[in-house]
Amino acid sequence: MGRVTQRRKVHKYLLDGSPGALEFPVRYREDVLAVEEPLEIRLGSLSFSVTMRTPGDDFDLVAGFLVSEGVIWDAGQLVSLRFCAGEDENGVQTFNVVEAQLRPDVELPSMGRHVYTSSSCGICGTDSIESVRKSSHFSPAADPLTLSAEALASLPDILRESQRLFDHTGGVHAAGLFRVEDDGGVQLLCLREDVGRHNAVDKVVGWALREGLLPLRGTVLQVSGRASFELVQKAALAGIPVLAAVSAPSSLAVELAEASGLTLAGFSRGTSLNVYAGEGRILRPIAAAPPS
Repeated sequence: MGRVTQRRKVHKYLLDGSPGALEFPVRYREDVLAVEEPLEIRLGSLSFSVTMRTPGDDFDLVAGFLVSEGVIWDAGQLVSLRFCAGEDENGVQTFNVVEAQLRPDVELPSMGRHVYTSSSCGICGTDSIESVRKSSHFSPAADPLTLSAEALASLPDILRESQRLFDHTGGVHAAGLFRVEDDGGVQLLCLREDVGRHNAVDKVVGWALREGLLPLRGTVLQVSGRASFELVQKAALAGIPVLAAVSAPSSLAVELAEASGLTLAGFSRGTSLNVYAGEGRILRPIAAAPPS
């Protein structure tokens, strides 16, 4: 799968009593790992941030990151994206530096955000918690979207079926953007995978920005991990009205969802889910009439 995976020799220990475990307690084999590399994001010639990510869809990642930072919210504000010079110790192009050119009227953010961001944290290095609560140009609260609890609970299985990189490595997160159809069904618009859950969401949002789809009204964002404050913020800034996760939300995530008018669901596992905010968008199952 190109630069997104890497093969490594591993020692496999068999401790479960399976056939051959006693005779051959250690086996040598190749394993496939998800690649993690740094990406430097530049605004013009100025270095803005460095994030750890899985290579691939890097232009989407940068575009989505700029939306998540409140820098841009319209495709016309992003003039161009290009890979800059970046070489390894052997002089080979790494494709690990992306330069974004913004429209002249776009106000540049404070370069105080220029810090290392790990693949597990999308808001590391912000100067204060107040600076994280960015005002959005879109309001999820104004979106009249409704969908059935059954449709919402079905999304994790659809997401999992499309996680090709996870199938190879077992070591990446996924984010999927779904459109709710007029008949109540759902359609997967975009799926992205990455070692960082916030990166996967940025890649989805960046794809949507570059396609001219923001604000993302009438959509649901399904993520493979937990629902953190940062993911709620990213969804709200993109105008996504519903965010669902297979695991739990944090208390601050619920507070921000309530304040933003966003529907937040957790523990969505096919047969059940918990709705922590915006329950009014969820259509409850209609009980079958008793036999006459």
